[in-house]
Amino acid sequence: MEGIPTIMRRSSLAAVAAIGSVSMLLAGCSKADDGSDGSNKSAGANAATKDVVNASTKKGGTVTYAMSDVPDSFDPGNTYYAYMYNFSRLYARPLMTFKPDAGEKGNTLVPDLASAPGKQSDGGKTWTYTIRKGLKYQDGSPITSKDVKYAVERSNFARDVLSLGPNYFQQFLKGGDKYKGPYKDKSAEGLKSIETPDDTTIVFHLNQAFQEFDYLVATPQTAPVPKAKDDGIDYVKHIVSSGSYQFQSYQEGKQAVLVRNKNFDPKSDPLRKQYPNKIVVNLKVNQQTIDKDLQSGDTLIDLQGKGVDTQTQAQLVNDKSKMGNTDNAYGGRLVYAAINTKLKPFTNVDCRKAVEYAIDKVSVQTAQGGPIRGDIATTVLPPDITGYAKEDVYATSGNKGDVAKAKDALKACGEKTINTTITARSDRDEEVSGAQALIESLKKVGINASLKQYPSGKYFTDYAGVPKFNQKNKVGIMMMQWGADWPSGYGFLQQILNSKAIGESGNTALSELDDKKVDSMLAEAIGAPDEATRNKLYGQIDKQAMEDAALVPLTYFKVLMYRSPYATNLVSTAAFSGQYDYLNIGTTKK
Repeated sequence: MEGIPTIMRRSSLAAVAAIGSVSMLLAGCSKADDGSDGSNKSAGANAATKDVVNASTKKGGTVTYAMSDVPDSFDPGNTYYAYMYNFSRLYARPLMTFKPDAGEKGNTLVPDLASAPGKQSDGGKTWTYTIRKGLKYQDGSPITSKDVKYAVERSNFARDVLSLGPNYFQQFLKGGDKYKGPYKDKSAEGLKSIETPDDTTIVFHLNQAFQEFDYLVATPQTAPVPKAKDDGIDYVKHIVSSGSYQFQSYQEGKQAVLVRNKNFDPKSDPLRKQYPNKIVVNLKVNQQTIDKDLQSGDTLIDLQGKGVDTQTQAQLVNDKSKMGNTDNAYGGRLVYAAINTKLKPFTNVDCRKAVEYAIDKVSVQTAQGGPIRGDIATTVLPPDITGYAKEDVYATSGNKGDVAKAKDALKACGEKTINTTITARSDRDEEVSGAQALIESLKKVGINASLKQYPSGKYFTDYAGVPKFNQKNKVGIMMMQWGADWPSGYGFLQQILNSKAIGESGNTALSELDDKKVDSMLAEAIGAPDEATRNKLYGQIDKQAMEDAALVPLTYFKVLMYRSPYATNLVSTAAFSGQYDYLNIGTTKK
C-alpha cells in the first residue's frame, strides 16, 4: 500500500511523445541550491532518492496534503494502502517501523513503540517485545502492552467490522482461526496466543516459524488502541494518538487536520521531530489541481504518492527546470491485471493463458505514461524485491502479444469468444487508460471486456475486493497495483497469492488463487532461517503463479513525483513505494 474526470489515452500518448528526452533531462540536471529559502530553485532530479532534500530543523507553519479521492480509512487498524501506512505513523506508533532514509536505505527496520527488535525463541515461533517506558496517549493516559494486544485483536479478528487491513496475525497466531475478535469475545483474556505478562512486555505465539516477524509488527495494526475508547468502525472519528500529532478535526470525505500532540515525549522517540505546527489533509481534490498546487506551494504533498498525472508529466518533461524538482523511482510495485480464477470460464487455466498471450504490454505501458512510469513486466516479483528471478513464461515478440497463441489457448479451453467485465479505479487515470489498452488487445482474440470504474476508497471494500460482487457482476479481470508489505518476496507475495489471504471483503488476493503448491512453498519459505533458501523459494512461487496464469504482469511501476521546493526534509523511500517519508516533513512557508 482517490472521482475526477478521466484523462483518455490521448493524454497518455501526448506525454509519451515527449519522453524521449527524459533520460537526458534526468542525467543533465545538476544539483543546485537546496531551496531552504522557499524559492523554486531545484535540488536536482532524483535528489530525494539519494539523500534528504532541503534538510531543515525549522519548526512552524502548516504542511498541506491533498488527495484525489479518500483513503480507505485513517484508522491504523483498518487500512491497507502504503500511503496510509506511511501517514498513520504521525499519530499511531507501531512496534517497529522504517528509518526515514533515501532509497533502499529506507528499508532499514528500527524500533518504534518497542525499545528493541523482537527476541525470537522456539525456532521463530515465539516473539517477545518490550515497549518503551513512560509512553502516553494524547490525553496523558499511559500506553501499555495490553493496548498493543487489543489493537492486533481488533484489526485482525473482527473482519466483519474492520476488513481493510491484512490478516497475517489471524493466519499465523495460535488459535487465530477460531478466535472471533474482541467485539464478540467478552472475556478479559482475549486471544491466548498474545500474552502481556506486564505493562511493557508482549509475547506472540505463532503456529509456525516466521523469520520475518519484525517486518510484520511494523504495520500500523500494532499501534496501540485503548479498549475503552474503541467503538469499532466509528473509532476513525476520534482516533486516540500515540504519535507526535493528534487529530484536531476530521470531516469525512472532506478534510482532516492534525496538530502537535502535547503529551508526546521527544525523549521516547528518536525518529519524530514535530516540525510543523499543523498538518492539513484535503480530500477529493482534482488531480490536476493537486499537481498545480504542488508547484505553487499551496499543497506540499500528494498524499497518495502515486505521482503526477499524464498531462502534468508532459509539462514537466518539456521543462528542464521543473524536471529538476522531480524524483523518478521504483517502489517495489507491480502493475498487473488479476484474472479471476473462480469465475467461469477463467476457472480453466487455458482460458487464463489466452489472456496472458493476448495482451500487448507495450500498448499498456504507453497508455499508462511510457517508460518513465514503468518497465515492461514479465514476473510477479519486481526487480527490487528479494527473490526476483528474470523469467518470461508467456514471451511474445517485442512484448506486443501473440494473437495466434492466444486463440490456440482459447480453443484448448473450449471457447471461441469470452464476454467479461474488467474493473479499474476511476480516479487513477493511468489505471483506466491501461485498462482501455488491455481491452483493445483482448478484443483481437475474441475476449470482449467491458470496463467498470470504481473509486479507490471503496475498490476493495465494495467492488473488486469482494468475491461475491465479482461473481454476481461477472468480473473476470481486475486492474491492480501492488507493493510489498515489506521488502522481501514473502512481504510481496503472501497477500495476493496465498489462498488463506482471500477474504469476503477488503480482499487483495483478487485472483482468488488456490494452489496448494504456492501455499506450501510460502509456508516453507517464511520458516526457513536461511535468507538464500527463502529467496530461492520466492522465485519458484513466482514461476508457479505465472504457470497458473493467475495474473498478467504489465509494468514494474515507477513513480514520477513532483518535489515541492517549499517542503523540507523530503526523502523518497523504498519502504513506502518510492513515496516521500511523511514522518518529518516541514515547510519554509510561514
